[in-house]
Amino acid sequence: PGGPAAARRLAEALWPGPRGSHPMPQPEARGGTDRAQVRPSASDRERLQRVDFEAMTAAEWTAASRAAAALAPLLLRTAMRREAPAANGPRIDRRRLLRDCARRGGDTVALPRRKRPLRLEPVVALVDVSGSMSGYSRMFLHFLHALINAPGAGHARAGGPRTTVFTFGTRLTAITRALRARDPDDALSRVTRSVPDFSGGTRIGACLREFNRLWAKRVPLGDATVLLVTDGLERSDIELLEREAARLERSCRRLIWLNPLLRYDGFEPRARGVRALLPHVAELLPVHNLESLERLAGILASRQNAGATPGEIRKWR
Repeated sequence: PGGPAAARRLAEALWPGPRGSHPMPQPEARGGTDRAQVRPSASDRERLQRVDFEAMTAAEWTAASRAAAALAPLLLRTAMRREAPAANGPRIDRRRLLRDCARRGGDTVALPRRKRPLRLEPVVALVDVSGSMSGYSRMFLHFLHALINAPGAGHARAGGPRTTVFTFGTRLTAITRALRARDPDDALSRVTRSVPDFSGGTRIGACLREFNRLWAKRVPLGDATVLLVTDGLERSDIELLEREAARLERSCRRLIWLNPLLRYDGFEPRARGVRALLPHVAELLPVHNLESLERLAGILASRQNAGATPGEIRKWR
């Protein structure tokens, strides 16, 4: 879905540079050659794209975290309303041209140009870090770290950061500030220190209620894509979960559910929590390997529907 650009970025990410990116808690190596120290072949890269995050060796995890980060710049960028100076802009900056001419006595060396800068489309991510999700969540946080630190991901003029990230298990935690650290190791360390319920239990409905009450009006939610990263295995208050999911759906531009359980071909929404969430999501996508992350980047970049669409979701109800 990402096309040649995504393939090129993946190949570049898998080539070990002078400084590698090593995630926070990573799986123990199960022996064999350390693939992070040699140039991977095309077949190695293709195989790595399909390996489940929880089945990766330490070397594969390191390479995959670089590849996940490399996908972030492929996301959709929207043009800002105000123009800014640019070396190769499509329009001549007339005011600057007049100033330069007056300063040089009527002479000009080059025509100054302007263009509308690009910035990331608003994204709000709600990431489940409970015990059943922690392996997938850690990798997705690498992707979000790169997204937050990508060019154009700064603050909107009237609405805060373009990408806002929360984790939830038994409680909701805002981690956008922690992920702004440039070094991914430092960022993930800050996240694990600031999230007390990492790899713990889960209360999805209560955490969505806290987000809707305390944060829905503090983040650019109206024109944002909300990424809900969870397996949906809620066991407590299902009515609360359904009510808060409906409220979240009404508040945002679109709600995309990323569920690692879709890695199973025979996935059926039998759990009550899964069935409570289904009516309120625009798309349902897997999030268990690099191929699924590349697919997500392509969907966000083109605004296409390529997951479990509303029609398919309705069949499961």
